[in-house]
Amino acid sequence: MLHDAKDTVAVAVVEGIEAGTELNAWIMDEDKVITVVAKQPIPIGHKVALRDMEVGQTVFKYGIDIGKVVAPITAGDHAHVHNIKTKRW
Repeated sequence: MLHDAKDTVAVAVVEGIEAGTELNAWIMDEDKVITVVAKQPIPIGHKVALRDMEVGQTVFKYGIDIGKVVAPITAGDHAHVHNIKTKRW
């Protein structure tokens, strides 16, 4: 699920995403579909990276800043607490 064109991650809304699965997301405002291939299993409800991100970059989900990258992320990676942290502390 992808809400905003500036999002750097999307949420997996189906079960059983394995490495190699081609994922599609629709950006409603632009009527555009983007595609990324999962590099790891992505549990339902977890995030998948839509683009490569370097340490220190801001992560956007639903158009909102949700934290910063703390370990390099490439498109298709499982994006979670091991590579993203909140900026609050």
